[in-house]
Amino acid sequence: MQTKFIFVTGGVMSGLGKGVTTSSIAKLLQLADQKVSCVKIDPYLNYDAGTMNPVAHGEVFVTEDGGECDMDIGNYERFLNQNILKSHNITTAQVYSSVIEAERKGEYLGACVQIIPHVTDEIKNRIRKIAEDEKLDFLIVECGGTVGDIESLPFLEALRQMRVEEGPQGVIFVHVTLAPSLDVVGEQKTKPTQHSVQELRRIGIQPDFLAVRCTLPLEEKTKQKIAMFTNVTPKDVLSCHDAKSIFQVPQMLYDQGIMDSIFTKFGKVGMVNTSTKWDQWNKIAENMVNHEDQKINIAMVGKYVTLADSYVSVNHALRHAGAKTGKSIDIDWIDSESITDYSVLSKYDGILVPGGFGTRGSEGIIQTANFAREKNIPYLGICFGFQLAAVAFGRYVLKLEDANSTEIKSDAMNPIVDLLPEQKDISDMGGSLRLGANEIFLKDNTNARKIYHRSVISKRHRHRYEINKKYIPEFEKNGLIFSAESDNGKRMEILEIPSHKFYLGVQFHPEFNSRPGFPEEVFEAFVKASTEK
Repeated sequence: MQTKFIFVTGGVMSGLGKGVTTSSIAKLLQLADQKVSCVKIDPYLNYDAGTMNPVAHGEVFVTEDGGECDMDIGNYERFLNQNILKSHNITTAQVYSSVIEAERKGEYLGACVQIIPHVTDEIKNRIRKIAEDEKLDFLIVECGGTVGDIESLPFLEALRQMRVEEGPQGVIFVHVTLAPSLDVVGEQKTKPTQHSVQELRRIGIQPDFLAVRCTLPLEEKTKQKIAMFTNVTPKDVLSCHDAKSIFQVPQMLYDQGIMDSIFTKFGKVGMVNTSTKWDQWNKIAENMVNHEDQKINIAMVGKYVTLADSYVSVNHALRHAGAKTGKSIDIDWIDSESITDYSVLSKYDGILVPGGFGTRGSEGIIQTANFAREKNIPYLGICFGFQLAAVAFGRYVLKLEDANSTEIKSDAMNPIVDLLPEQKDISDMGGSLRLGANEIFLKDNTNARKIYHRSVISKRHRHRYEINKKYIPEFEKNGLIFSAESDNGKRMEILEIPSHKFYLGVQFHPEFNSRPGFPEEVFEAFVKASTEK
């Protein structure tokens, strides 16, 4: 059966929730027993998200196959509970690089290479290849940016062409827009949506659905007015109002009849959602918001705390674990660069240090890791938090002078953390880290083994530095053990202090494997430890 395409665009402004809308539609189709996946188009000129500052763009999500992708790929994985390949994150640089490479090889047979048809053909080919390779029933494609941006025009043109080529029963468009309510007036305003759809229609795209973000449910008179001025039927103007959890959005859309409309538009009349998976998903969604009376407080001490989306997968992983444990998680983001009074950390049930790079804020993380160890507060360190926990132990337990990471101080007298050997001759920053899933071997009779209940796990990595093995014997003599390793023992993957209430560091990024209803094991163990008095 030929793949059906759903293209999701955005208007008015960024941050309205195109990723959640895309994920929710995909989830509904999956629950209707359709084979589905998602693609994120990012119109920026970066080849991938790997060199971007998380404070400006949100976290870099790492795929199983080593892609450094937009954080919406993480949304898709969490909603669908399936892995997404790096090919599903398409950027301007990737498209143009392919076109230029083909031109240099003479593949265009002397043609004048242009945006149309050469760039748009490359975009369409990438989308269709994913659908064909994965034999999908539906592919939902989210086009990043806001309609009217210069950067996204070639992508929108490619999507417009696909609508013509695939026909009205092969492609539908969902446009995410905004109906703000002004406190002074109190009514939902439709003009931003009207102008956004006018801009979309100006470039040749008529949306089939409008997903309208609003604070309160969209009023019927507002729907009627939007429908009148956008040429979208009122039943296909969907209210996307505020919810306690993003995982409640699929039900919100389903209750407004989106599934019947989608199947009708695609000529699949009579296909209704009877999947037994619905009950399981609804229980998971309900469980994510039902523990407000039982809270635990977690301090997340990191470098990029000014934007919560910098650590969005960690935030989700904590809440997945909280839901499984029957707790609501309150996260306080603490800037590791500005913290000076570490005694404030005593009030928290647990301390988590997420990943990061570079010198800034590193001393605060080292002091935080040491404080958690001394005060017996549950501690979870991820990547940078793992490495600097080892540095802290080297300084304050082993009393090693000038213990540090060579990432922070290149001439450290005692380099507890050093550059990976294969990284020493690398000059390019982008795409050159140790990336993607690697097998990790857990040692018997360790907390790590108890947490994962197996001897081999596969986890995603994103790092350039590692534990210097020459210090390991001294560590283990003094009570810190390395309980997991990879690459035939060359790389240390987990550290723990068995005598501590819970003190664990992991070189990998467990947050990328956590899903609602299926929390990643180390997060679940950390949250459980944080509930114990």
